[in-house]
Amino acid sequence: MVKATQNGANLGFESDLWRAADALRGSLDAAEYKHVVLGLIFLKYISDAFEEQHARLEAERAQGADPEDPDEYRAVSIFWVPPEARWARLKSHARQPTIGQLVDDAMAAIERDNPALKGVLPKDYARPALDKTRLGQLIDLISNIKVGDEDARAKDVLGRVYEYFLKQFASAEGKKGGEFYTPRCVVKLLVEMLEPYRGRVYDPCCGSSGMFVQSVEFIEAHATGNGNGGRARADISIYGQELNYTTWRLAKMNLAIRGIDGQIAHGDTFHNDRFPDLKADFILANPPFNVSDWGGERLRNDKRWKYGVPPAGNANFAWVQHIIHHLAPTGVAGFVLANGSMSSNQSGEGEIRKNIIEADLVDCMVALPDKLFYSTQIPACLWFLARDKSGRVAHGRAPLRDRRGEVLFIDARKMGRMVDRTHRELTDEEIQKIADTYHAWRGEKDAGEYKDVPGFCKSATLEEIRKHGYVLTPGRYVGAAPQEDDDEPFEQKMKRLVAQLREQQAEAQRLDKAIAEVLEELGYGG
Repeated sequence: MVKATQNGANLGFESDLWRAADALRGSLDAAEYKHVVLGLIFLKYISDAFEEQHARLEAERAQGADPEDPDEYRAVSIFWVPPEARWARLKSHARQPTIGQLVDDAMAAIERDNPALKGVLPKDYARPALDKTRLGQLIDLISNIKVGDEDARAKDVLGRVYEYFLKQFASAEGKKGGEFYTPRCVVKLLVEMLEPYRGRVYDPCCGSSGMFVQSVEFIEAHATGNGNGGRARADISIYGQELNYTTWRLAKMNLAIRGIDGQIAHGDTFHNDRFPDLKADFILANPPFNVSDWGGERLRNDKRWKYGVPPAGNANFAWVQHIIHHLAPTGVAGFVLANGSMSSNQSGEGEIRKNIIEADLVDCMVALPDKLFYSTQIPACLWFLARDKSGRVAHGRAPLRDRRGEVLFIDARKMGRMVDRTHRELTDEEIQKIADTYHAWRGEKDAGEYKDVPGFCKSATLEEIRKHGYVLTPGRYVGAAPQEDDDEPFEQKMKRLVAQLREQQAEAQRLDKAIAEVLEELGYGG
């Protein structure tokens, strides 16, 4: 039986499980295999939850409980799993050549009996390209992820496995993988800074729903204090939209596997906004960087472009203005953009940025280290916007300080640790340091006193930003980190450095002379 660790952050067995599952991939591309594996993990999860409730109802038969009544499951937010879709049946037929069709039938039956999952589950396990022997071995492998009881399931064993596999598939797919997965440390930083305790949470390009999963995790981790009154999921409403159909399916499964309710719509956010009237209290997003084919030429007169028409060749400021459009009067937003968004003056982007700054919407800018993302090696930044910086209303919590006319700049480019040759992660301590700095600057209760730290953070005025030509790059404002004082007197240090320079010059002359002598011996002399 697999057990979760206390914090659930690293179960220990995920990497072994991944290696075993990946060994069964055969000739399938990672993008295809992703849906094979994640679909089975999802099926195992809902079957485990169903079996727990089934056993409970069996024990209560004498009191009139009926283990085969679908309403007994729906009443406690558990998916009804019809007999032909139960994991035990699939496991018993795992070595049969018909197992692919049996899995497809199981997926279809679950969608038929659970309208919330209609069109979500993968149903192409019977295709010839999928080796049925390997499929059977994969079912056996997933069968060994035994949760055991409701308390263990609450620790989210299969949910963690699902997310770990999302991460690994993103890495395997490289650039394409970034379309559905935002690195956990980046999501955690956004969530820790915004603290979405209650209200409407929106992600206009939600990928596989990582922002929502970690918002709920954040609330539950702080359920005994910090302002949310001991309540957890019931206090937030989730809204998301995703353009890619297969990624939308991953998002729906990712929420369902954790029992999180959310309205996740499929469609083009710019051309078919599925939540046109939504005003969100929190918006978290990782829009695709620098998209050039977003159809902007067909939206020149859109009401969302209050601060300027975004260029047809780059969607960055279309995303920014879409987010602003959907913010509630006291709403806050945190989102990822390419570094160019902080300084670009091409195609009117500088004017749009200037108008957003002059409207006093920018609350904080964070420069991130490179190599955090699977989709690109381009360094990125975080934008934080606030509709109301007066501090009068803070989503049911204590008021913040009046920050009007100020912007916090944080330079985190030197943070993070390499986890492999190509990817870096922010540590929990670094995430906490950045978030604590923002909270102190906002004047949150018990957050401590904010102070500028050269090389790391600076609270700048709008006038300072005007002097910098409305460029929002934190490095322009935070200055250089102080050098450690070695207590060596200035005159003595200069004498030492001059002596070192003369030694280097003398060594260079000796090398030049030696090279000339060798060349002359070889007949290359002047």
